[in-house]
Amino acid sequence: MIDLVKNFSIIARRMKKSVIRELLKLTNKPEIISFAGGLPDPNSFPQKEILEIARDVLGKDARIALQYGETAGDPRLRSELVKLAKQDGENITEDNILVTVASQQGLDMLGKIFIDPSDPILVELPSYVGGLQAFTCYGAHMVGVPMDDDGLIVDVLEEHLKQLKAQEEHYKFIYVVPDFQNPSGVTLSLERRKKLIRLSHEYHVLIIEDTPYRELRFEGENLPSLKSLDNTDNVVSLHSFSKILTPGLRVGWVVAHPSIINKLTIAKQSIDLCTPPLSQAIAYEFMHRGLLEGHIETIKKVYKKKRDTMLAALEKHMPRTEGLRWTHPQGGLFLWLILPEQINADELFPEALKENVAYVTGTAFHCDGSGHNTMRLNFSYPSEEQIWEGIKRLAHVIEKKLLALHVA
Repeated sequence: MIDLVKNFSIIARRMKKSVIRELLKLTNKPEIISFAGGLPDPNSFPQKEILEIARDVLGKDARIALQYGETAGDPRLRSELVKLAKQDGENITEDNILVTVASQQGLDMLGKIFIDPSDPILVELPSYVGGLQAFTCYGAHMVGVPMDDDGLIVDVLEEHLKQLKAQEEHYKFIYVVPDFQNPSGVTLSLERRKKLIRLSHEYHVLIIEDTPYRELRFEGENLPSLKSLDNTDNVVSLHSFSKILTPGLRVGWVVAHPSIINKLTIAKQSIDLCTPPLSQAIAYEFMHRGLLEGHIETIKKVYKKKRDTMLAALEKHMPRTEGLRWTHPQGGLFLWLILPEQINADELFPEALKENVAYVTGTAFHCDGSGHNTMRLNFSYPSEEQIWEGIKRLAHVIEKKLLALHVA
């Protein structure tokens, strides 16, 4: 048999398995309380409404819903998405939208059309692992920019941009998750959003705004999207129904200048021709019937209660020790736990599994391999009872490690 590995392309050789998907294999056991996945609460899915809509779609429009569709997406759905964007202060048309197979496809296609091998791109530290995975495939040189409780530290970003410009590096874009960031749960402040837009203009660099959780704010002031703050088409925005409706539809969309949408459409034609028309028809009907806003309000209440439960459990069970803290997300699905420097979350993970609790190690979200003392915790999927018990187990694991380090 021939050596198949040596025949793989450079892109294929750069591909790495998703850390989170691999962890889910380990944690997909009934006895394990998992904070690892980014899964919505299945009890929140509007099963009854989607069943009714699917029946109507197949009863009335089966010839359309079961056929190939336009690569750019169902015109009816794109029209509804324009209305949604205008509610958020974004002035766009259908020509600014490409419907994708969830937002992960958008990330991959953006990497395909923008990244040449070794191109610098600027990403958050930590950053969404799916974005890092997509950009790595195309050979990007990722420059990490640290964060704090107000999001990306734009002053540090500016220094990186100055250095790259002075070196005549062909930097392509800045990738950010500004709202309830995955993995940290923090939100980019308004002041930093405005400065980020100014830097984009000054340094002629695109911003990729990945915002699948934006609608899931359950406390604090609603901040303008980066897309709405920009008036020069320097922002490409990624959205998805996965967290605000249901991930099973696998429908997302990209908002960008028509020239970018056109190039993404050509890229998509070589991938899958079109996003499933049946899924698009269901999403369209759900929006057209005015059901989306009410559904979002419902799941916000559910996730706020779960977020509050996790914060209370952390406050009650976690040991009081220097360097141990966690973020307070105002929305979304995740919070970020920072351990004392001497504790390695990767090394702690097997001990947590022994106690039947799981998380995602923070190093998976750092393009430079840092973040050894951090972990991401998901509060949207487990029940409130599981959150209490799971945090109790995790606190016990951390206490044991602190005691062992003290004794040593």
